[in-house]
Amino acid sequence: METVQPEKSPPAPGRTWIKVLATIILLSLAVLGYFSMLTPTPSPDVTFINLSGEKIASKSLRGKVLMVNFWATSCTTCLHEMPHMVATYHKFKDRGLAFVAVAMRDDPPNYVLNYTQTRQLPFTVVLDVEGKLATAFGDVKMTPTTFVIDKQGNIIKRYLGEPEFSTLHQLLEKALGS
Repeated sequence: METVQPEKSPPAPGRTWIKVLATIILLSLAVLGYFSMLTPTPSPDVTFINLSGEKIASKSLRGKVLMVNFWATSCTTCLHEMPHMVATYHKFKDRGLAFVAVAMRDDPPNYVLNYTQTRQLPFTVVLDVEGKLATAFGDVKMTPTTFVIDKQGNIIKRYLGEPEFSTLHQLLEKALGS
């Protein structure tokens, strides 16, 4: 007995064009995404106010590589990474690294001050009491979030969570020109 296969009907003419159009759109999005990665993202122009009340304009830090670390005293990952951030700062500060630790809006100022003093944090610590810095950096909500900004003021890396420090150090080596 012979099995008869049903004839396959050719695809409807409109369906072929829809597939072609969908493919073109997907490829276009992929190309745009690739080129957007090549375009530098400027860091926001902000003014940091350190715990002593001194104002530091981000523009004044151009010519240095800048790390901006959003953290909180209630964040266990932040507290775990902080000694590594201190070591990173010590390793690269003499080669042009600036570092600003931004305590998040809901972090009690007395906790931040106590932590900064008892741990002898060697870099600039600021309070973001109004949340303006977090908003300026793309509405940061997760801690820790760290930005690495090149000498021209462009964001070259954003870390969500604790960075892999050997990779971060390689990035800093490259950004500092060593």
